[in-house]
Amino acid sequence: MLSLVSGCGLVGGAKTVPADVPNQMTVTSQVFNQHLFPPAYTCDGRRQSPSLHWSGAPQGTKSLALLVDDASAPIRPYIYWIVFDIGSQTTGIQAGQVPPGARQADNSKGSDRYDAPCPANGRHTYRFTVYALSRSLSLPEGVAMKTAWSAIAQAAIARGRLQTTASP
Repeated sequence: MLSLVSGCGLVGGAKTVPADVPNQMTVTSQVFNQHLFPPAYTCDGRRQSPSLHWSGAPQGTKSLALLVDDASAPIRPYIYWIVFDIGSQTTGIQAGQVPPGARQADNSKGSDRYDAPCPANGRHTYRFTVYALSRSLSLPEGVAMKTAWSAIAQAAIARGRLQTTASP
């Protein structure tokens, strides 16, 4: 039986990423200067997702998923965005876009799109985690957040993360 790790930027409860999923991917973005979250991508700005790039998906990757959360939120974790069934050859997302063929799950707000963060009450840590998956999830657009996360956790073979911080 695999031991499980919680606090991985994922929906709480028993369905978390197995501890042996390697953190071997690299996630970057040119918009995060000094790992600071630019106001342009928050509720005070354009309210669109930032561009991201990644590399290092292992052989056997059939699809990718992206999860954006706030590890500092009072309700942890607070999920801003889940994108899944991203093509295995995709190496990034352009600002404000979802890759062709990818779908979005509901976030903590209950909508199936990017929910622009509104940092309040001190410094917040935002995590952009990309998961390499052993299969396509084939879930419908707007699937429940916990359903999507459970499927991602079961199919994850590698991951990478970019952490940023923001203050009000």
